[in-house]
Amino acid sequence: MIRPLAALFLLLATAAPLAAQSFDTRAAAAYVIDHTTGTVLLEKNADDPLPPASMSKLMTLFMAFEAINPLNGQNPILTVDDVLPVSQHCMDYTGSTMFLDTTDRVSVEDLLRGIIVLSGNDASCVIAEGLSRNGSEAGFAQQMTVRAQELGMMNSSFANSNGWPAAGQRMSMRDLGILADRLITDYPTFYPLFAETEFDYDGEHPANTRNRNPLLGLGIGADGLKTGHTSEAGYGLVGSAKQGDRRVIFVLTGLDSAAARAEEAERIINWAFRQFSQRDIARGGTRIAEAEVWMGEQPLVGLALREDLSLLVPAAGANRIDAEVVYNGPISAPITEGDEIAELVIRLENLPETRVPLVADATIAAGGFNSRLRTAADILVTRMSDADPAPLAE
Repeated sequence: MIRPLAALFLLLATAAPLAAQSFDTRAAAAYVIDHTTGTVLLEKNADDPLPPASMSKLMTLFMAFEAINPLNGQNPILTVDDVLPVSQHCMDYTGSTMFLDTTDRVSVEDLLRGIIVLSGNDASCVIAEGLSRNGSEAGFAQQMTVRAQELGMMNSSFANSNGWPAAGQRMSMRDLGILADRLITDYPTFYPLFAETEFDYDGEHPANTRNRNPLLGLGIGADGLKTGHTSEAGYGLVGSAKQGDRRVIFVLTGLDSAAARAEEAERIINWAFRQFSQRDIARGGTRIAEAEVWMGEQPLVGLALREDLSLLVPAAGANRIDAEVVYNGPISAPITEGDEIAELVIRLENLPETRVPLVADATIAAGGFNSRLRTAADILVTRMSDADPAPLAE
């Protein structure tokens, strides 16, 4: 059943409805989401499985954080003070590295910084072998693929821990956005590492001490997360920035130079924060509508917001918002207060629709004989009134 709710959002209708325009990005694929409200601002080839280059190191980092600080109540299997050996396989990686060799024994804390700040292919491999159930990087890559699926990253598969070009090493931009969201939300104590601009591991390799994220230090709120580049993938960036109470996450790939990556990323941040603003609409518990009840002590049940509702709207002036309540009804009793029984569907021009769960605001018990008789009578009357009248005899 669908019920329009135009009146609910009249407070957002203004006389200057200049809708925000979709961002025209030069990236081959992109995904931008307002982390604060969950509003997707931009999708371009967002579900295509593409070579992720070093951006896939974020999955290795996520699994390392999980091992150090599991959120499921299990005991940690790794600490930041643990020291891990460097295998010949890990030492053999080239590209961006910490310049590790087989004589090194490296703390997990240094390895994490080596991955985040220096994009160390060798550091990522050492962590992978340390967490692999069979001791190999390939085995850890299989674990990465399984865990990604569990997180809802359905277009990701891994052949290694660091994004080195390989068959089967693929991630979509949406999946990288999901991963960035989990890193920020689940591991706030680790997240500040992504904003570090420099890490000098041993003082002997000044050629690789700087974070490659071009947005750090620009004063625009950027504080993460990971760059990537290979000849196949082009230049990419998983980024995030916070201004005031809002945070934006964005993912770009397929740009043709580091300069283009830096320019495009800064353009996206400016667009996302300047062209949209957050509006508080209603508090949790607010009754939005009513739903018909089947065979209950009461004929109607209120539909309320479970949580406070905020929307992202064009900053230049919000267009009228179309909203409707959708549910399968009438809803059979008994109904328990707090049951999720409907959705509020909100549509605003140039933005994807937003679906907000609605819950029962009261408990409705199953009706007795009289209630059932009344329900049956109401249905009979409704069907009779809806029926086409018999044609007149000629």
